[in-house]
Amino acid sequence: MSDEFDDVLAAVGPRLRELRRRRGATLTALSQTTGIPISTLSRLESGQRRPGLELLLPIAKAFQVPLDELVGAPASGDPRIYPQPFTHNGMMVIPLTRKPGGLQAFKQILPAGPNDLEPDPRSHEGYHWLYVLNGRLRLVLGDQDLVLTSGEVAEFDTHLPHWFGNADASPVEFLSILGPQGERFHIRARYQPT
Repeated sequence: MSDEFDDVLAAVGPRLRELRRRRGATLTALSQTTGIPISTLSRLESGQRRPGLELLLPIAKAFQVPLDELVGAPASGDPRIYPQPFTHNGMMVIPLTRKPGGLQAFKQILPAGPNDLEPDPRSHEGYHWLYVLNGRLRLVLGDQDLVLTSGEVAEFDTHLPHWFGNADASPVEFLSILGPQGERFHIRARYQPT
């Protein structure tokens, strides 16, 4: 077991160097992003420094990759994600992605109840894409007050003040994808005559 552990740790440095080079990052840029000194990063890549979580976690965050990828953990063979639902402002939120940073996907469920909440539009960095699975979703987007029904989609820059809630007393289920500012979602469809 000890030899296997040492082999895994010895492979981390070359893997980090390769990942950094593929991303076109310099040691200086990675140092600025992570706060890890250049000399430490250099020793880590050359195998002269043993990798620990205090070094690997900031690097994984900087490159937006899972820690497993940095250490070369063997694939489990199980592609399933085990989401941990949580409640936010009375809404059930189920994360559908695990990638830190970048695009984030969620299934959101607004419970049945009165729809007498006063909209409180907010804005923030990013881009948002909604797809209504079931129910009627009220979307206040800038000056617009819209109702989306099953199968309808909306996408918008989140700098625009927005709010969503139940359009009636029924529950609403929708998919929500949030992306960093500037990333847009495109659906490409090609017309094929019958």
